[in-house]
Amino acid sequence: MESTWLVLVSLALGLAVGAGFVTLLHVAERHGRRAAEVVNPAVPDGIDQVLDALESAGAVLDPSNNVIKASPAAVSMGLVWNQQLVHPELLELARKVRRSGDPISESLILSRGPFNDASMRVRVRLARLGARYVLVLAEDRTEAFRLDEVRRDFVANISHELKTPIAAVGLLAEALNQAADEPVQVRRFANRLTTESGRLTRLTQEIIELSRLQAQDSLSEPERLNVDAVVSAAVDQSRVVADAARITIAVGKKSGAEVSGDERLLVMAVHNLVANAVHYSPEGSRVGVGVRRHDGVVEITVTDQGVGIAEADLDRIFERFFRVDQARSRHTGGTGLGLSIVKHIVQIHGGDIRVWSQPGSGSTFTIRLPEAPHPAPATTGAPQ
Repeated sequence: MESTWLVLVSLALGLAVGAGFVTLLHVAERHGRRAAEVVNPAVPDGIDQVLDALESAGAVLDPSNNVIKASPAAVSMGLVWNQQLVHPELLELARKVRRSGDPISESLILSRGPFNDASMRVRVRLARLGARYVLVLAEDRTEAFRLDEVRRDFVANISHELKTPIAAVGLLAEALNQAADEPVQVRRFANRLTTESGRLTRLTQEIIELSRLQAQDSLSEPERLNVDAVVSAAVDQSRVVADAARITIAVGKKSGAEVSGDERLLVMAVHNLVANAVHYSPEGSRVGVGVRRHDGVVEITVTDQGVGIAEADLDRIFERFFRVDQARSRHTGGTGLGLSIVKHIVQIHGGDIRVWSQPGSGSTFTIRLPEAPHPAPATTGAPQ
């Protein structure tokens, strides 16, 4: 009887030990699975495909703020580096989302990458993704913000530039009315009125022209143009003003170069450069205009012996309404749009414009355009 009890007790003890051992195995497996999830968490289903399809930047954070998945845009924008969010502002927003559980949208100014001083303006949105993750979405609004600033500056500059000639026209008209019985004064005020009216007309025309150029990215119907003829037409438009200031405009030898483009626009671009060279050159000086071709590039160069441009201004001279120190030129009254128009004309012709200048030594502007391809030679039939 005792042996039977011993067998039963032994079986019970064996079952208890086996059950405990199996339970320990299950617990260990569960803890191991949880540890693996923490060390190597899995992205929720479908998030990989969504992030890969996004044009904006996107990233998924685990509970330790490690980036477990990031879109290519998030890396290229410099938001993610070494599987971490670069910017502490985003990490703070992620903590707020975890605490409140509510999505957050904000506009931020962030540095562009961990080693870059440049900044960018982004619109970010963060939200919880399931119980453990946080989704970060970011859209780069830097270019849109820059364009908004350009538009605001453009409107402000137009208002400022128009205000001066319009006010002058009003004052001169009032002065004419008061000096009606004084012929000398009437002529003097009338001449000034004509000058201000011409300035207002030029400004309006150049604003319209610049708006048209900015609205088109390329030429609709380019023609094959002789560059020497373009330069000759542009120089002829400045001959009278140059002769009045005893400034010689010297044109180099014929180049035979040809480009594809719009003749009116290219003549305008070269004329603006020549007119500027005359405008800022002292009396009795010389302005040189030359054309050369090499390696499929046509260069139109305008060189003067004028006052030159300060190094600090070289990066800004192609901005709209920017003018160098008026006190250093022989005349005033420019619109500040000429070089901006030149830049846009050259760009829509597939070229670029470069400038070299040194105060007191003059300036050299160079328009670079792609040379028109040579026409294929005509083929003739075999003799009969």
